[in-house]
Amino acid sequence: WPYCRKRCSYCNFNTYVVPAVDEAAVRACLVREAHTLLHLSQVHSITSVFFGGGTPSLASPHTIAAVLEAVAGAAHLPASAEVTLEANPSSTDTSRLSSFRAAGVNRLSIGVQSLDDAELQLLGREHTALEARKAVEAARGLFPGRTSIDLMFGLPGQSRDTWAQGLEAALGLCDDHISLYQLTLERGTALAAQVRGGTLPLPPQELLADMYQTARNVLAAAGFRHYEVSNFARKGALSNHNLSYWRADQYIGVGPGAHGRFVPRGEGSCSREARVQTLEPVAWMREVQSQGHGTRSRVVLSPLEQLEELLTLGLRTDEGVTHECWGHFSPQLSLQAMFGVPGEARALQEQGWLLLDGSGLRCTWAGLAVLDSLLPDLLCQLQR
Repeated sequence: WPYCRKRCSYCNFNTYVVPAVDEAAVRACLVREAHTLLHLSQVHSITSVFFGGGTPSLASPHTIAAVLEAVAGAAHLPASAEVTLEANPSSTDTSRLSSFRAAGVNRLSIGVQSLDDAELQLLGREHTALEARKAVEAARGLFPGRTSIDLMFGLPGQSRDTWAQGLEAALGLCDDHISLYQLTLERGTALAAQVRGGTLPLPPQELLADMYQTARNVLAAAGFRHYEVSNFARKGALSNHNLSYWRADQYIGVGPGAHGRFVPRGEGSCSREARVQTLEPVAWMREVQSQGHGTRSRVVLSPLEQLEELLTLGLRTDEGVTHECWGHFSPQLSLQAMFGVPGEARALQEQGWLLLDGSGLRCTWAGLAVLDSLLPDLLCQLQR
């Protein structure tokens, strides 16, 4: 769902702020594209559906229900499937959330970002801290144990103490899943322009690292498992949908700018493709209406590219890349044969950043915090 009521100051996602949305037309196109691509993939069963954006909580529950009906009509959608909706606090009153639940949503991801009004204003969010609190409380009443919140750190002017206070406030409010994101200054955003112009100061790198480690320690002490670089869960409340990306499962992207990774078996293919749908909603709708889907680019991924993706994504999790998962993409050459020999990976293991054992290849607690600096060496060894 590509539409928002307002563009946040840090956002460079494929989002659109428009005077009015022809929701019936968008709904019909989402339904048709989902149907087309599911048939093309010939998958038999769906484990999860994720409504992302934009602001999907601005869509009507009728639209969410129609998409889920289309998915269930083209493949098996078991009652146990995880169905997540991303929501903004400003579009999540209790009656609306109840309608989303009736439509088939069983997990909510709320973009809280901060519980400080000054920080929310800086980020260009349209909700207040009080609205965020009310939204999370309403969501937890309807989706107990299945309400996630997003928080951001590394904001201009933010100190370690203000971040720690914000984290404590979030712990008093949250359910069993938290996603933490360091602010990234993207070119072309309002916030990046302010920082570049010298009107806003960014925290230094050492402070950013300190904020991240503080969060890891605080959340671990509160019973959260740090199961992925940016994600924390307790009581087993991991995001199944996001785990499927990190484990390199197949997924189908539906809607403007959506990405997918799947084998189009309906065309007789046996090769995994990376697909991207047309970005601009009006152009995407035209393509869906004329050909059933709005795929703008499709690239067959080579065996090496698939292993690169598996390594880059899999090492983001605390389970890492399992032998079983690696064997699915590399039946000839085992993880042990690739990374257990003298080379970059062995050196990283000796330095305490990586572990290779009977479970597979994964980062240590220390290694997970510096994954981006480890990957170039590992990819180099893989490419050789």
